[in-house]
Amino acid sequence: MPTEILMPALSPTMEEGTLAKWLVKEGDTVSSGDLLAEIETDKATMEFEAVDEGVIGKILVSEGTEGVKVNAPIAVLLEEGESADDIGATSGGDAKSAPQADGTAGQTPAPKGAQAAPAKDPVAHSDTKAPPAPKGADGKRVFASPLARRIAADKGIDLSGVKGSGPHGRIVRADVESAKPAAAAAAAQAPTSDAKAAPAAAPAAMGTGPSTETVLKMYADRDYTEVKLDGMRKTIAARLTEAKQTIPHFYLRRDIKLDALLAFRGKLNKQLESRGVKLSVNDFIIKACALALQSVPKANAVWAGDRVLELTPSDVAVAVAIEGGLFTPVLKDAEMKSLSALSKEMKDLATRARDRKLAPHEYQGGSFAISNLGMFGVDNFDAVINPPHGAILAVGSGVKKPVIGDDGEVTAAAIMSVTLSVDHRVIDGALGAELLKAIVDNLENPMVMLA
Repeated sequence: MPTEILMPALSPTMEEGTLAKWLVKEGDTVSSGDLLAEIETDKATMEFEAVDEGVIGKILVSEGTEGVKVNAPIAVLLEEGESADDIGATSGGDAKSAPQADGTAGQTPAPKGAQAAPAKDPVAHSDTKAPPAPKGADGKRVFASPLARRIAADKGIDLSGVKGSGPHGRIVRADVESAKPAAAAAAAQAPTSDAKAAPAAAPAAMGTGPSTETVLKMYADRDYTEVKLDGMRKTIAARLTEAKQTIPHFYLRRDIKLDALLAFRGKLNKQLESRGVKLSVNDFIIKACALALQSVPKANAVWAGDRVLELTPSDVAVAVAIEGGLFTPVLKDAEMKSLSALSKEMKDLATRARDRKLAPHEYQGGSFAISNLGMFGVDNFDAVINPPHGAILAVGSGVKKPVIGDDGEVTAAAIMSVTLSVDHRVIDGALGAELLKAIVDNLENPMVMLA
């Protein structure tokens, strides 16, 4: 029977997206690995690959459609011997559904601009046609994707004994790959109504202020321009509301003397000039935070609902402002990388963030974040923690201020104000103070970071 191609979940947090562009048209023959469409998520534009083979029988969602829910049918794929007449009147009729054309989990297509995809799966791209759909003991057809049927034939697995995990019990690739010939029949005897784990209780509705109707009435006699929220703004609004309402923030503030760092940076940049490398103060801040997380490992942690995860590597996220919002690309294993390597990677991530070309794994994760508004002339501010991170460092501008030296004399020094926002569920006050002190020590003694 025809197979519904469903709107894919291209990131763990994606709930809906925009079908930006179809790369195929009705009547086109597609194989596993062929690009079907471009999908806009709240963060990036991703290319969606086919995992099944067949003919595009009907496109259900037109280009440019916004707010398409994950797992909603977007097209119908016809198998060998099927025609458009087999498609039901609405949304593929009785067509069986297969997430990402085959229900294979975890196969997130690479975004435009990413590195080349891994070598194609020889099984998925075999020229051998899929065997016909088998029948069960009751004589009824066993619904399985062509790819699943082909793999089953190669492995000698009887599909009538495989329990399908796809929509409507359809057998997909993952089911066949995890099945063993000897165990397949036993699997078929397993009850089909196994109790599933109860989903976690939905969080209580969070207050969001006056309703849309109330606000519109309030400003009915005033001129205004209504700005439509795109996916990114909706996500930012939801996550920051959640963060401020559910995370018990506390704040630690310090002033950092930058004179030694600025002098050291000047010398390094002069030596690195021939290599085309120019280190920024932000590069030193990233390195200082990464090393501080290693010095205070208990603070290198994230909140995981009912437990705390203490990370081994220092994966530092850095906020990057883009038109309409921001990204927080993550520099993984930052404690292991040189300043020049961090600088190069940060420039690449920031450039691709502004072009919305980052893959989900490049902006998800990390245990700690940095938000630097000093370049905009902001002296100091408090940043909102990006869950599940345990802390975020808000960095202000470095300005000349009068300070009292060790000799008691008043002198001028470059001072940078920073504020550490901390999740009290993860990091207690004394531990947060220890982490901030380690960051300050690294920045005031920059040569130590190269030791």
